[in-house]
Amino acid sequence: MKLDHPVRTPFVATLSVLAALAIGVALGVLAGIIACLVLALFLALGLDPVVASMERRGLRRGWAIAIVFVVLAVLVTVGVVFLLPAVVGQLFAFAEAIPLALDELRGSDWVRGMNPGMAEAIAATLAQASAFLAEPANVVGVFGGLFGGVLALGAGVVGAISAGFIVVVVTLYFLASLDTMKATIYRLTAAHARPTVQRLTEKITGSIGSFVLGAVILASCNAAIATVLHLVLGLPFPALMGLVAFVVTLVPVIGSVLYWVLASTLALFTNPTAALIFAVAYLIYMQLESYVITPRVMSRATAIPGVLVIIGALVGGTLLGFLGALVAIPVTAAILLIIRDVAMPLQDAKTVSPRASTTPSSAQ
Repeated sequence: MKLDHPVRTPFVATLSVLAALAIGVALGVLAGIIACLVLALFLALGLDPVVASMERRGLRRGWAIAIVFVVLAVLVTVGVVFLLPAVVGQLFAFAEAIPLALDELRGSDWVRGMNPGMAEAIAATLAQASAFLAEPANVVGVFGGLFGGVLALGAGVVGAISAGFIVVVVTLYFLASLDTMKATIYRLTAAHARPTVQRLTEKITGSIGSFVLGAVILASCNAAIATVLHLVLGLPFPALMGLVAFVVTLVPVIGSVLYWVLASTLALFTNPTAALIFAVAYLIYMQLESYVITPRVMSRATAIPGVLVIIGALVGGTLLGFLGALVAIPVTAAILLIIRDVAMPLQDAKTVSPRASTTPSSAQ
């Protein structure tokens, strides 16, 4: 505080704190809208490579955007009409089957053959889980929690429809005006820094677009493989498990592993032999995906170390749920690009330290 202004300085400091609190409250209230805008931006960046490919073939950008959205609308309509009823039916059937499977496991010879104390603890845990999952609404809530954060399924049908409408409209707007948005960003930077900003922006948006599009393609492949394996092996709930595979494997690296563990464990309750075959077959596909499919699909995306993928997914999931886990990985890729293309070259340019250059003159 300045002693010559004993009233003004504390007053300005108090107003600053109140303004910061007001901004925090506003961000909390607008969290849903902000999440929709961020999701729409990432979807626009993911669709931009497809639109750009059509533009290179001589099609105008407006027509390319229209074709992409028509194709997406047809796919969504087919999914809602043919897949959604099967998924909802299997979800409630799954809710009814879990308590029975847990009761059978609690009375199995495998549990009875354990140490008495451990057997009692496992039996009590299974009893509590069976009682919780006996209500279909609880199972629906658990699956709704996969989406987490501000776009949780539990927000209600009206909220989901509103959020979906906002995302579609804003995605269309972002996709149509993406070049204009970039040009505005370039104009807002200093003239001497524009080439660097333009180069970084193009690399970041291209990397994010490749990541989003590649993640959707890989998740679709995982969902198709999971559904086919469930149908061939006679495992229950193929449509539901295919949808779970698509959602979970949107998160790269750890998503496939999580689904492999989850699906293999659930298959054990139905048929141990089929569960073993499923686990081996899906593990083989994971290796094929890692070494053959992913390098081709993610060729333009920035390579992210596995540990950073896990850290980013954990941090993003904690802050914004499943949407945060998806967004955190492209953000991590953007930060890596800035570090590699800006921070590291600046450090490499510092060949002589200021202290070393001033030592001779100071000695004289």
